[in-house]
Amino acid sequence: METKPILPEIPPGHLNIMGYVDESEVNGPGCRAVIWVQGCLRECPGCFNLESWPFEIKQLISVDSLAEQILSKPKNTGVTFSGGEPFWQAPALAALAKKLKAAGLNVMSFSGFTLKQLQSESAPPGSQALLEQLDILIDGPFVESLAINSPNSPVSSSNQRVNVFNPALADQITWASDQIEIHILKDGSRIVTGYRGRLELSD
Repeated sequence: METKPILPEIPPGHLNIMGYVDESEVNGPGCRAVIWVQGCLRECPGCFNLESWPFEIKQLISVDSLAEQILSKPKNTGVTFSGGEPFWQAPALAALAKKLKAAGLNVMSFSGFTLKQLQSESAPPGSQALLEQLDILIDGPFVESLAINSPNSPVSSSNQRVNVFNPALADQITWASDQIEIHILKDGSRIVTGYRGRLELSD
């Protein structure tokens, strides 16, 4: 189990995120919003989001405004939490998930922790509350020597598992971990995502 990081002061009801996109089709079933949270201790070799490691404040956003943004896009049928390590911000993500589920969206998360670790007493604060809101959890750290790199696999390395808590989504595990998607924002900058969960920002 990871030691507890020294977390920055995040105002109650807020998340510290690295990035966000709407209407992604390569980060879980259907069309969904994706939130990359900031902060991870693992420093896995071959990690796709090195910028997400520091626990410094990158972008603070309130749970309420994020929920409003996600629900303002009718094509979003779900939300995916990635990172970074989502479970270090479990309480705020659980609150966001609860709002979105009440509106009919499904909720999925990636985690470097295993499900067993997240169910243990040494799990990050709020882990159980977030688990209770999840329809799907992809758990386990990325292990470079076990990388799959397959157009047919929803996980990046063979130690990772897809835990489906909502049976209605059991036949929708059809996305692939090596698909790429490019979002061009209003300011002309681009976000490249989907390649094994990666987020890449460029001007």
